[in-house]
Amino acid sequence: MNSARTLLGFDFGLKNIGVAVGQELTQTANPLTVIKARDGIPDWDKIEALLDQWQPQLLIVGLPLNMDDSEQEMTAASRRFGNRLHGRFQIPVEWQDERLSTYEALNQLGIRNKMQSNNRGDVDRISAQLILQSWLNQQ
Repeated sequence: MNSARTLLGFDFGLKNIGVAVGQELTQTANPLTVIKARDGIPDWDKIEALLDQWQPQLLIVGLPLNMDDSEQEMTAASRRFGNRLHGRFQIPVEWQDERLSTYEALNQLGIRNKMQSNNRGDVDRISAQLILQSWLNQQ
């Protein structure tokens, strides 16, 4: 296994997709950007530009599950997004449980809910970072 892979992490949402970048060598993830989506359809050109820029060897997509491990509507939407990423760009995709990542991101920003944030994108970028960091921590 190549332990120096670059990774991109995604927090999929119907309006915003948070993106983070990480390195296996340093085991660290950093918030990167937010990509707009319309009704769950991402701006594929922007995603392609990020992939060209960072040249990741692996993509991590957050999987929203209920507390009892059951799936929900957003779980299927996230799976579709990850499968499309893989189909379009031929980069392997792995899934990461993202329960509580938004809550944790809000906590880091010191706000109670996304609506309070002046820049909701901050929440999505940090959620993506937390998803990617938790994947790295489990390796």
